Amino acid sequence: MKYPKTITKLIEYFQKFPSVGPKTAERYVFHLLKKSPQELNDLAKNINSLKKDTQICNKCQAISETNPCEICQDKNRDHSLLCVMANTQEMISLENTHKYNGLYFILGNLINTIENKGLENIKIEKLITKIEELKIKEVILALSPTIEGESTVLYLSKLLKDKNIKISRLARGLPLGSSLEYTDEITLSQSLKYRNLL
Repeated sequence: MKYPKTITKLIEYFQKFPSVGPKTAERYVFHLLKKSPQELNDLAKNINSLKKDTQICNKCQAISETNPCEICQDKNRDHSLLCVMANTQEMISLENTHKYNGLYFILGNLINTIENKGLENIKIEKLITKIEELKIKEVILALSPTIEGESTVLYLSKLLKDKNIKISRLARGLPLGSSLEYTDEITLSQSLKYRNLL
């Protein structure tokens, strides 16, 4: 006996999510079947508004409800300090440490030599423009210590060397191969505090 088509389609869809295999996808679908119609409608409404109610900040490239985002609009932040990060999730992780008061720039991706994904995936020109327009004094390269993160740090540090600005990176308290998104706030704040100059 096979599952009804609706269940099968939903299982197949959930399998497209990161780290979700067939059994996990199946559990998700059967979990949803136990929910009330109202709860399912609320879920559908939130999914429908996901793209409609979010946008990309034209200043830092983070996902936000407003453009520019509230961080870029905040005049109390240090506008001479720029933290470069891979994605919005990692930015939120660092922001939640309450140890950083500068601005951000989201690359949107990292250089991945294994999959042949290079500079076309990251927003280099927008980053350079932001550094020059705001007369940034220090750029913190806060990228995960993975192969992709290390390749991107190496490229950006060489690119920015002639800009006459301080270039630093998070301290090595972070385990190699880990993602900043899942790093606890204490480790992350210590890595920021004891960042290394490049």
